[in-house]
Amino acid sequence: MSQFEQTRRIFMATTAAAAAAGTTAFAAAPARTAPKYTRYNLNSPKGQEMLKSYAKGVAAMLALPADHPQNWFRNAFVHLMDCPHGNWWFYVWHRGFIGYFEETIRNLSGNPEFALPYWDWTETPKIPAGLFDGPLTPTDAAFAPTTGNLNIFTSKMKPAMKAYWDKLSSAQRSQLIKRGYKTFDLMWNDVTGYSPSADAGISGNMAYAITCGSRYLSPDNPNFDAKTLDAVSPRKIAAGLSPLDYYNEDNTKSFTSSKTPSHNTAPSGATKFSVLEGFPHNKVHNCIGGVGAVDPGPYGSMTNFLSPVDPIFFMHHANMDRLWDVWTRKQEKLGLPILPTGPDLRTLSEEPFLFFVNGQGEYVGYSKAGAYLSTAAFDYGYEPARDDGLLLTARPKLKGRKAAAPYAVMAQPDGPGATAAIPRGVIDDHLADRLPAPLIAQVTIARPGGYSTTREFDVLINAPPGVTHVEADSPYYAGTVSFVGPIMAMHGDHGDHGGMEMSADTTFAVPLPQRPQAFNLLGATAPVAVNIRVIPAHDRDAAAPILKAVSVHSY
Repeated sequence: MSQFEQTRRIFMATTAAAAAAGTTAFAAAPARTAPKYTRYNLNSPKGQEMLKSYAKGVAAMLALPADHPQNWFRNAFVHLMDCPHGNWWFYVWHRGFIGYFEETIRNLSGNPEFALPYWDWTETPKIPAGLFDGPLTPTDAAFAPTTGNLNIFTSKMKPAMKAYWDKLSSAQRSQLIKRGYKTFDLMWNDVTGYSPSADAGISGNMAYAITCGSRYLSPDNPNFDAKTLDAVSPRKIAAGLSPLDYYNEDNTKSFTSSKTPSHNTAPSGATKFSVLEGFPHNKVHNCIGGVGAVDPGPYGSMTNFLSPVDPIFFMHHANMDRLWDVWTRKQEKLGLPILPTGPDLRTLSEEPFLFFVNGQGEYVGYSKAGAYLSTAAFDYGYEPARDDGLLLTARPKLKGRKAAAPYAVMAQPDGPGATAAIPRGVIDDHLADRLPAPLIAQVTIARPGGYSTTREFDVLINAPPGVTHVEADSPYYAGTVSFVGPIMAMHGDHGDHGGMEMSADTTFAVPLPQRPQAFNLLGATAPVAVNIRVIPAHDRDAAAPILKAVSVHSY
């Protein structure tokens, strides 16, 4: 049975179950041996052809009035009001969001064959040239009538959004309250970055971005910086695809991030980012938005939750969705589950999504996550990427292997980090790529609070105490962990601020480097002391985050 046919059957079973429960289900895709639509690599001839239709569709959405459900900026507000990050609904919610968007572009562009091209940033670690042309860049004059300045944006969008807000159902309002948006004004504060308690705007938390500042990278400066290059490297991607579970409480073994009570609420403990969401997803957003280069903000559109204002958002998320599809095919090859099992599958599938707009400009209304667990939901597949074969076979030895207990950590409260004692032989196997999966550190830090806008931190391995800044080529550099979305007061102080709720503590799964210099092996015998430290990535004067916990995991 082909992967598409298998996922089509899962989709049909899920929608049938929804129908049996008396809920709205989507019509199952017709039986076929191949999907109707193909999402092509952006750099391929077909991808470039699709990009022309994409530009037509974006222009059409920009021309719609602000109160139209398919207006370009109204579409971005769906993401601000409802998107999950840092939890296990991240992939499935975004599949629904970009799937309906794809339908919209197909209809408004006049191209019945349109499918979103994907941007493989591992192959092309820069903004592709076509995305600096016309309405495919948010710095184009076509955006200025709405995003020329904040007063213009407010006059255009605030009345339309308020009218929409006033018509929301009780179920929608309930979800928004869980998110922290008890009132319309709290939601609008995330647009402007305004803090009522400080009676001031915090520039780094503005979801709105002025037209000329909506994107940091430009035709003259299109390339990723070195730390973003590391985040999208084949080594990081392979590590992100290595988990054998759709969800595992240990995020070093989990394809997805935290399991939460709903897609709009925080977990009971720390928010736990999986490798793929924590590294390529978050870091690419921030790189395009200018984090680091323009600290402390204001940043470009991609850094906060109006990120779909930048047309590149959908190319970026098509690639994240493609990696989910690659992981699914890897699981099938190993004969392993592609979704949670038992009660977890029902919990995942039953979550209601209430804010989507379909390709005809109609509100979808009540739908469930289960309707989007398969690519058959929108009848598409992916043109294979250059490295798909490598990624599918990179860690075949994982099947049947058990995870070792996390290596002991000696915490140093208020000190320079935490130290794990790891057997020399395990380090040698890690460096020689003999382990079935790389060593991964689980690093928990206190999420920035107050009015700090620091949102990127470097993870260091065995760095001398005096090292307070590193470049990506440093032997001590393991990677940069990144937050997207507004930072201030996101820890339950909803009287001041709303936004996508995350825990005060955040855990990142960090693949350790495979450089002997990082482990100070000269003369070392078993065990090897591995010190892990976290420092601000850009602002050398900013305080280092509180390191709450560290452990190192392997198979």
